[in-house]
Amino acid sequence: MMLADMGAEVIRVERAGAATIVPEPRFDVLARSRRSIAVDLKRAQGVRIVLDLVAGADGLFEGYRPGVLERLGLGPGVLLEHNPRLVVGRMTGFGQQGPLAGAPGHDIDYTAMSGALHAIGPQGGPPAVPLNLVADFGGGGMLLAFGMVCALLEATRSGRGQVVDAAMIDGATAFTRIRRSASSAASALVRAATAALLAV
Repeated sequence: MMLADMGAEVIRVERAGAATIVPEPRFDVLARSRRSIAVDLKRAQGVRIVLDLVAGADGLFEGYRPGVLERLGLGPGVLLEHNPRLVVGRMTGFGQQGPLAGAPGHDIDYTAMSGALHAIGPQGGPPAVPLNLVADFGGGGMLLAFGMVCALLEATRSGRGQVVDAAMIDGATAFTRIRRSASSAASALVRAATAALLAV
């Protein structure tokens, strides 16, 4: 949506025969400014359609669990072979590797495991659930869009594409840095003030 709003031509590849989340396409705000096609990626013809699109594209991004794109015959190696300038954006919950890489998850999981959920809500009370803004949209979508724009700029200079990998738990964790920095700074001030008082 962000890239389309800025003028990029975005084509959404949807699963053939899949039900849409929003029954009326005209109410699907996130799909604005872009076209979509329905493709069966489990058939060779569907894979060829995507490879034909990739041949003339600047970027492709996907949100499958780790290994799914490779099993479909559309892993980053295959995509970059068809278009060496391509930027491949990958979105996961827990990253491409590691003990939780294949585990299912939701925004609340990534937000809680990053420590961000603990800091939201009244002190001493239960956390307030921030919808799906922290990990899904912010830590995932916005950071992936930023990473892809950086990689697209690099591709215009070097002529080489690359893979941009974004994990929602990493993005949610990145958003907690300012709180941790502020806490560390406050602790340092308290220690300095205490030391000054003891010295008097």
